[in-house]
Amino acid sequence: MPVKIRLQRHGKKGKPFYWVVAADARAKRDGKFLEKLGIYNPNTNPATIELNIDSSVQWLQNGAQPTDTAKAILSYRGVLLKHHLLGGVRKGALTEEQAEEKFNAWVVEKEASIANKVGGLDKVKADARAAALKLEKEVNDKRAADAAAAALPEVAEGENAEAEVEAVEAAGEPEQVVETPEAPAAEEDKA
Repeated sequence: MPVKIRLQRHGKKGKPFYWVVAADARAKRDGKFLEKLGIYNPNTNPATIELNIDSSVQWLQNGAQPTDTAKAILSYRGVLLKHHLLGGVRKGALTEEQAEEKFNAWVVEKEASIANKVGGLDKVKADARAAALKLEKEVNDKRAADAAAAALPEVAEGENAEAEVEAVEAAGEPEQVVETPEAPAAEEDKA
């Protein structure tokens, strides 16, 4: 019986959610399976992948063939690396302790890179939020300024000068007559 490690679709329309399963190659996509190995949720960023590594390695050692997508998922979580290291142990190139040490070092490095990606996404989200708040504040300030300008009565320039003269006379201050230098300049132009 040929066994495949493949994805079994679940979830609703537009929001897929997958189980990673070991199933008979002749079974339907969402039909009977031999063992559920984990889950894969592509709707989150980064995608959520939970696998039973030991069980997946056992199926690979027994000859199960992963599909292309399942192979990428198994590689992402280190299942193929562990399978490769255990092949080295069987051949005598490594001891089990060395293989386990290499695998654990790889897992720590991979988790750090995933954490950096999540941190980068959070920073981008925070920056976008701050920029949106800044734009919103500018729009609100402009609206407030426009509302304040609309609340002031509009006065024409000529009316403004007359209002100032009336205010000065009402205050009881005498008007000061200022000679304008424009009159002599006009006479010089005529000559």
